[in-house]
Order: sequence, then structure tokens, then C-alpha cells
Amino acid sequence: MTNARSFMTLRAGRLDYSSGLALQELLVERRLNGGPDLLVLLEHEPVITLGRGARDEHVLLGHEELARRGIEIHRVGRGGDVTWHGPGQLVAYPIIHLDGLGRDLHAYLRRLEETLILTLAAFGVPGQRRAGKTGVWVEARKIASIGVGVRRWVAWHGLALNVDPDLEGFRAIVPCGLSEVAMTSLGRECARSIAMAEVEDALIEAFATTFSLSFDGEYEPPPATQA
Repeated sequence: MTNARSFMTLRAGRLDYSSGLALQELLVERRLNGGPDLLVLLEHEPVITLGRGARDEHVLLGHEELARRGIEIHRVGRGGDVTWHGPGQLVAYPIIHLDGLGRDLHAYLRRLEETLILTLAAFGVPGQRRAGKTGVWVEARKIASIGVGVRRWVAWHGLALNVDPDLEGFRAIVPCGLSEVAMTSLGRECARSIAMAEVEDALIEAFATTFSLSFDGEYEPPPATQA
């Protein structure tokens, strides 16, 4: 039996943060005007983002040093504290309307965590939740972060899964405001290199399962995002 709702994916490749944010803004407006539910998958150039709950002291390097290292910094309209994005990290931005899924942000966050846990399970890695904290861990090591925004009940922003990034990037911040947290990656936990496309495929399948949506294929990028 076909599900009542479906989603499409947009594999956007590697984008600087401003371009990724502009893409999200465009797709949110399209969804508000009747466009499809989407799962946008991409990697960012090195960037630190500060959510609505972020504290400036959780960025451990000054702006000049960040610029010297080629790391941008942005304050953004998602929940959560401070995080780092960079090559080797899979970022997923669900642009989906929460009508029909329940206008419950707590439940939505738990579904995103379950999507990550199922994705990790596909590679034999046991992802776990931690009481009172959003995200996914492998034992005491954090492997994925979540921070979302909602506009007229269309969700945007989303999750970041460390596939095989340079984890030194996290040393520039207090990740998610958690002092002394140990960060890890899928590659490190599996002790092997894993292709990003393979993880994308696993996450798409997990997202479809967790949200009870059917996968309706690839979405052609809007003209404004094409080269």
C-alpha cells in the first residue's frame, strides 16, 4: 500500500554555509506554497554555527584566528548551541510540513534521533540517546548533532552526522555547549573509510522508515540554485 505522503531528496554536494542557507530559504517558501516535502543532503565548507541558545564563550577561537583557518562563523535561526560543520560530515535538512506528522517539536526531534540511530545501525554502529540531551552518541562519544527551526509548521535546519570529517574542527568550540564532550565519527567507529553516498542512501531509507513516508526520487534543483 502506498503511503499518503512522500518525500524527495536533493543531493546538493558541498556548499558554503550562506549558499546552503539560501537554498533552505527558497525550498521552505516553495513548501509553504505547495511544493514537496524534501530531504536536502549536503556537506558544508568549514563553518561554526551558533543556534538560538548559543553562548559566545563556547567559540574558543577569535575571529582573526578563525579567518586564518578558513572557518566562517554564523548565528542562525535554529535551536541549540554551537556546532562545527565541515567536509566529511553529512548534513541533512528536512524541509517538511509537520501537519499530518503532528505539530510536536519534541516528537519531531526524537524522530530525527531515530533516523540517525537506524542509519548507524546499517553500518553496525549502536547509536544511543542520552537523557535530557538532543543528538546521538556511541557510548560516551557524540557522533551526531541536531538543531531545527520551524516556519509556519514547515521544519528546516536539521541534523549533522560525522561520517569521516577532521574532528580537530570541533576543538574550536565547546560542541553543543557540552564541556569535555568527546566527538567521534562513523569512519572512526567502523575503523574504515565509508563513502558519503553510501551513508546518504542509508539515511534516506532510515528517514522514510521513521517518518512513514515513501521515497519519491530525486528533486531537480530550482533554477536559482543551478550554476
